[in-house]
Amino acid sequence: MDAVTDSALDTSIRVNGKRLWDSLMTMAEIGATLKGGVCRLALTDLDREGRDLIVSWAKEAGCTVKVDQMGNVFMRRARRNADAAPVVTDSHADSQPTGGRFDGIYGILGGIEVIRSLNDRGIETEHPVEVVIWTNEEGSRFAPAIVASGVFAGEFMLDYGLSRKNVNGKTISEELKRIGYAGEEPCGSRKLHAMFELHIEQGPILEAENMTIGVVTDAQRQCWYVTGQEAHAGPTPMPRRRDALLGASRVVELLVGVLPNLPGFLHTAFPAVFPNIPAFFNTLYTYAWFVGLALASIVYGAWMKMGKRPTARIASA
Repeated sequence: MDAVTDSALDTSIRVNGKRLWDSLMTMAEIGATLKGGVCRLALTDLDREGRDLIVSWAKEAGCTVKVDQMGNVFMRRARRNADAAPVVTDSHADSQPTGGRFDGIYGILGGIEVIRSLNDRGIETEHPVEVVIWTNEEGSRFAPAIVASGVFAGEFMLDYGLSRKNVNGKTISEELKRIGYAGEEPCGSRKLHAMFELHIEQGPILEAENMTIGVVTDAQRQCWYVTGQEAHAGPTPMPRRRDALLGASRVVELLVGVLPNLPGFLHTAFPAVFPNIPAFFNTLYTYAWFVGLALASIVYGAWMKMGKRPTARIASA
C-alpha cells in the first residue's frame, strides 16, 4: 500500500494521537449530554451538524466527498492506481439517546486521522483510502438498525430503506432531504477492496484483561416469535389463558438462567407486543416478539440442556 516501499511494512508510521483526541473531543460537543456522552439521533439537526463537521475535515485533508441515495457519506483520498477499489474504514456518526462519545465516531475520526497522517508524510497509496459514514446504524430513530449499510450490501431494497418511519411518521427519505444528505449516487454501486471498522469495545473485557485491542470473531442477531391466543381478559380463567408476553418472558428467563454454563452472551434488546392497541385493553396479548443478540449454539444448547425442543418460532433478522 505504501508507495515508498513495496518490500516491507513500515512500522514507524504513527498517527497523531493528540490530533485524533482533539477531534474526538470537538465532535463530542455536538449533542453533548450531562453525563459526558452524546445524543445525536440519526438525521436530526445534531446529526447534520456532526456530518457537516466531519465532511469539512475530510475536505481540508484533500478528500472528495460523495453521498448516496441512503445518505451514506464516502470521503476518498486519491490513489496511485486509478482503477483500484478503495480500502475503507467505516462506522457511524449517529448515536443512541444516551450514547457514549466514542461509539461509532471513533471509527470515523480514526479514519480521518489516518488520511491526515498519510498527508503529513507525503505517502501515496496504491489504493484510494476511503472513510464511510453509514446512515442510521444505531436504529434509535428509525427501525431497523444498519438499514443504510444493509441497502448498500443488498440485504434491503432501496424503497424499503427510504420508507422507514420514526414514531412521528417521518421517513428516512424525508429527513435526508430536510438535512441536505439525500444523495444521488446509487446505493451499493461502489466496489471495495477491503473494509475495516475501528470501534470502542462496548463491554468490560479488554480493560479487565489489560489489553489494548481485540478482534470480533462472531455475533448473531435473531428474532424470536411467541404466539398466544386472543381471549377476554375478564372471564377467561388463568389456566386457559395463552399470554404471548408471558411466554416470551419465560423464554428470556430460561436462556439467562442457563447462560453461565454456556459460551456466549444474550441481550434482550427490543421486546414488542401485538396488537398492543389501546382499544384492545380487555384482550389478552396474542403475539409477542423480542430481538436478542446471541450465538446460535447458545440457544440450541440451552434447549437441549433442558431436554426440550424449541416451541417458539425463530426467524432471522
